Amino acid sequence: MGVSKQIKNSFLLLSLFSTFVLQGQKLTAFKIYNEKGKKVTFKRMIKDLSKQEIVLFGELHNNPIAHWIQLELIKELDKKRDLTLGAEMLETDNQSQLNQYLAQEIDQSGLDSLARLWNNYHTDYKPLVDFAKENKITFVATNIPRRYARMVYRKGFEVLDSLPSKEKQFIAPLPIAYDPELPGYKKMMKMMRGHSNPNFPKAQAIKDATMAHFILKKYYRPNLFIHFNGAYHSDFYDGIYWYLIQQNKNLKIKTISTTTEAEVKKLEDIHQKRASYTIVVDEDMTTSY
Repeated sequence: MGVSKQIKNSFLLLSLFSTFVLQGQKLTAFKIYNEKGKKVTFKRMIKDLSKQEIVLFGELHNNPIAHWIQLELIKELDKKRDLTLGAEMLETDNQSQLNQYLAQEIDQSGLDSLARLWNNYHTDYKPLVDFAKENKITFVATNIPRRYARMVYRKGFEVLDSLPSKEKQFIAPLPIAYDPELPGYKKMMKMMRGHSNPNFPKAQAIKDATMAHFILKKYYRPNLFIHFNGAYHSDFYDGIYWYLIQQNKNLKIKTISTTTEAEVKKLEDIHQKRASYTIVVDEDMTTSY
């Protein structure tokens, strides 16, 4: 055997060995768990979600796995049900501009200039909106315009009473229900310890109430409404979920949450009962910003 052939064979063996080592590592980017902490497949989750009325998909805003699963999820559910989509990332006073884009009356540059889009819109949310456009699916802008949330943070709910009727159409009907003892809002106050502002959780609550209001306003049977929001807006059946149930306790709602861990092979105790389904992503996964 010539030297060149020996070298070639050595490289081939090294390549095969490397492949076997990588396969042995079983690199896993994420796992899905149900409310009881049991691993479930994406297919099993889809089967369950297809039977619901509303799904709240709680994401980590900069997590690419969550955004990828969101797109795959609506593709699969669209095969089983007529869908309505909605998102925290689009504000209610930009609904007309969003409708123009969905109807192809303006292009992407038009939407960019007319609507207030998040910095990561093009990488993380445009695929969802474009899927809706291509498949003629209603997409609802559900979040309160940020200027009103800032007003609540500074001066409380009462400041909204002075808004003109034209502007009140973009928020949940006043007065909104508010329970400061909800775990999510209490946690926010603990986070602010030392810099306490009792209006901090109220600013969160007006967002939650507004998103719930516009979900219900645009929800109609037999469609399945899928809503995308930060996980903290629906974790532990709080936030948006709570406001939805206040309006209709008989709604069939399932929630999804996203979290990161060093080890995805089991659901840590702190995440138990966080949501109907929790997506655990390897914490080494790159982020979109």
